[in-house]
Amino acid sequence: MTVSSPDTATTTTSQPRKQPAPQAHGRRGRLEPYLLIAPTVLLVLGLMVVPVVIVVGYSLFDNVVTNQNPQFVGVANYVTVLTDPNFWNSVGNTLIFTVASVVIHMTIGVLFALMLNSKLVHTLPKVIFRAIYILPWIFTATVVAVLWRLLLDPSGVINYVLTTLGILHEAVPWLATPATALIAVTVINIWSGYPFFMISLLAGLQGVPTELYEAARVDGAGLIRQFVSVTLPALRPILYSMALLDLLWTTQQFTLIWATTGGGPINHTEVLSTYTYKLAFNSYQFSMASTSAVLILIASLFVAIFYVRQQRKASQL
Repeated sequence: MTVSSPDTATTTTSQPRKQPAPQAHGRRGRLEPYLLIAPTVLLVLGLMVVPVVIVVGYSLFDNVVTNQNPQFVGVANYVTVLTDPNFWNSVGNTLIFTVASVVIHMTIGVLFALMLNSKLVHTLPKVIFRAIYILPWIFTATVVAVLWRLLLDPSGVINYVLTTLGILHEAVPWLATPATALIAVTVINIWSGYPFFMISLLAGLQGVPTELYEAARVDGAGLIRQFVSVTLPALRPILYSMALLDLLWTTQQFTLIWATTGGGPINHTEVLSTYTYKLAFNSYQFSMASTSAVLILIASLFVAIFYVRQQRKASQL
């Protein structure tokens, strides 16, 4: 019978387990974050970066789809588009359409949000008004376009009401008249878009501490002074963000205009999106359409960069 000495037993039982090589573990740990985001990166590259690169490439050649052997033309397409009167007409219409929509969106959004946040309005009317105000946001752009085409038709409800009240002597084809078409599509866009701003601003108003208003009232501030000194500063970050987002969304509006006027009459509602679409699918000038799309992308990037910078500044406050 063999008996192990205490020293031998201690040596045997206290032998440490073999640990994995720290270098291999560290390398795997460094790679794991990249492996996790790899599918998202590949998806972004496939859906965003690659199409943009292709469109930029198309803009540097003559008509790449209809020509079997397209020739490299450099910036010639950009010169052609930038000297096209129709392009600048669409730029002007886009600016009018966008600026009017953004300003009135914000104005209506603030007014309705203040009303729904006011203690002067009882709970039941607030619920009813909120349900009514949110209705335009429920419909898709195509449904909104069809609805307003019926309303603005010469035999539609709006012309009937205005002629019955004596405001108009005869029915007006609002969407087919050069003097009123751009105003009409702008009103439609404002109507369909304001609920988002109303809801967002209402959420911002409900986050303003009531102590600030109480302190302002103690200092003798009236309603207007409270709005200027308390409400607006509290809503400023939301207003900045929403204005820039609305600017991006409205400049890219296509469905609403295409389904109501198609850019007419006589290009009076032609905006950059419909101008680009017509170049591609009406005239089959795909290189010119790509050039217009690149110019729109560059302008949008400036707005997006400004938006990101504003968001970063707001987060640092």
